[in-house]
Amino acid sequence: MPPTVSHRTLFEPKSLRDALKMLRDEGPLTPMAGCTDLYVALNFGTLQETRFLNLWRLDALRTIEMRGDLLCIGAMATHTDLIRSPLVRRRIPMLAAASSEVGGAQIQNRGTLGGNIANASPAGDTLPALAAADASVVLTSAAGARRVAFSAFYTGYRATVRRPDELIAGVEVPVLRGRQAFRKVGTRAAQAISKVVMAARFEPSRGSGPAVVRVAFGSVAPTVVRATRTEAALAAGQSLDVALGILTEEIAPIDDIRSTAVYRRRVASNLLAGFWTSKK
Repeated sequence: MPPTVSHRTLFEPKSLRDALKMLRDEGPLTPMAGCTDLYVALNFGTLQETRFLNLWRLDALRTIEMRGDLLCIGAMATHTDLIRSPLVRRRIPMLAAASSEVGGAQIQNRGTLGGNIANASPAGDTLPALAAADASVVLTSAAGARRVAFSAFYTGYRATVRRPDELIAGVEVPVLRGRQAFRKVGTRAAQAISKVVMAARFEPSRGSGPAVVRVAFGSVAPTVVRATRTEAALAAGQSLDVALGILTEEIAPIDDIRSTAVYRRRVASNLLAGFWTSKK
């Protein structure tokens, strides 16, 4: 039997203020925008939520702009917006590269950055890029806004610190220097869920300051992983072999229908080795 929507309720805010009031007064509500994940769950009959808040028309959340030294990306920016944005391509090219690997053109046109973050899948393509960029997530409610470091946003598998009365308004990315890289390994060259996904950046030491190393992986643990001990080893000048040994302790891949834990560990090591040996 086809899935039904007859018992579901849709709230249509006309502004961000309306949306925040609805979350406060009518909740709990499930925010929705591009629906690229919600429709899949609906089609398979696994969608449990029944009351939704439609954010698609809230253009206030679509902006991509500079505010001082911060690159501010609204949660409603689509993957196509990220791919095409000169600011994103110049300031955080690994995020543009990640967005280009999300599904096909139709999904890129509908799927949003906020949705990818909120979905909280450990295989989310944009998540390692945001982790490696030291991004912050901006959470907004009727009572005000707060900022959470991306590395602290996820608390477990598909679990975040977002409260029911909050929306993901966007992300803020500081100035990034040096080399960035994004790599995704899947069953096919395109339109495939990742077996392993990595984003990394390297900024050589400036004067007396230390080198900056950021390495983040998806599909190797219940959440996106910032390999902080691996980063510290590489920044301190330890050998790549030592760093790769540490990496195997920082990730926790599993066997599933897409791959095996052994394969994922090997690929994660190969991706990091490839980035590090070609960083200059």
